[in-house]
Amino acid sequence: MRTLIAIVKLSIFGLMVVLVSPIQMIVLAVHKGKGAYVVPHYWHKTLCAVLRIRVQVVGKPETGSQTLFVSNHLSYLDIPAIGGILKASFVAKKDVESWPVFGFLSKLQQTAFISRSREDTKKEKGALDTMLADGKSLILFPEGTSTDGRTVLPFKSSLFAIALQKEALNLSIQPFTVSMLSVDGKAPQTQDERDIYAWHIDMDTPLPAHLWRFAKSRGAVIALHFHPSIRAKDYKDRKVLANLCHDHVSKGLQTRDQESTNAPEDKHALYIR
Repeated sequence: MRTLIAIVKLSIFGLMVVLVSPIQMIVLAVHKGKGAYVVPHYWHKTLCAVLRIRVQVVGKPETGSQTLFVSNHLSYLDIPAIGGILKASFVAKKDVESWPVFGFLSKLQQTAFISRSREDTKKEKGALDTMLADGKSLILFPEGTSTDGRTVLPFKSSLFAIALQKEALNLSIQPFTVSMLSVDGKAPQTQDERDIYAWHIDMDTPLPAHLWRFAKSRGAVIALHFHPSIRAKDYKDRKVLANLCHDHVSKGLQTRDQESTNAPEDKHALYIR
């Protein structure tokens, strides 16, 4: 039965790619402003519904200004969970661009791809500068990889340099924490249960096999806890800024159980099912 359900889920996913991709390609051909995030936004929300990823939002995402959103990272499945809430461009590793299907979809989302190659640094900085100059908000995973969600790896401070440029003086920086509340219908207790959702550096499972396993599950409940925004112009040292954001994200992960218990009482709490 679970196999049949997984086949149905992934078939709908494939149909969505075929039907929606041409629409977004047309949109990008004529407009790359904020309106170009509308189709991806509803795509992510629909994909979450298909894969049964329910998202609990605690706190209030910044909407009043251009923002650099900063968070920890558990899985490629974070993308629809976050993209269904925020209308912004992701910043991803260069190798994601070449992933089958997902790389193509990332481009339609207006993802900014970065690498660790010095040869590409100037070109990539120019691309990020252009996105900031165009008023786009960005979503950054400064750990540089994904984890199982138990801890938050140190943030790479070099990635915060874009927030300290003169062009970014009016930029807001909002840290938020991604945490796993439930997987396959229950709170994950073992590493194997966590790995149904998480796809991280310590795993050797290929992405297609991982997606198949998740599709066979009952889905997941993921919490996005948005912390108070920080003004970029108040900081001059990227390391200080990186450590401050890391501190917010780490504390959000440590207290996620208490926050998830209180979330339904919070006026900013929201469930997407």
